[in-house]
Amino acid sequence: MTSDAGKQLARLRGDALARVASTQAALDELVHDREGSNDDDEHDPEGVTLSSEWSRLSALAEAAASELRQVDDAISRWDAGTYGVCARCGRPIPEARLEVRPFATHCVACAEKLGR
Repeated sequence: MTSDAGKQLARLRGDALARVASTQAALDELVHDREGSNDDDEHDPEGVTLSSEWSRLSALAEAAASELRQVDDAISRWDAGTYGVCARCGRPIPEARLEVRPFATHCVACAEKLGR
């Protein structure tokens, strides 16, 4: 694997960390803004409900955390010298697949067999 792949993983990690922090800050702000409030926002025709916004932000936070875990796993494989090696068959993962999916753990053939 090229050092460009390592740089890409580092960049992806930074992006994922920023999204995790951003979504957590938005969730914290939502909680803070609603502390002590007994508003019935479920029937407020003026905007998005609290539960709807909470669900949206929670989904974004989980997606960012999931991506961060995947990137961290890929960085661990990079450090161990196994990045770009299929976890199932041991063959190299094609560079084109890693460009599209930098945290891929399986080659195309194995991914298709596994439904990934």
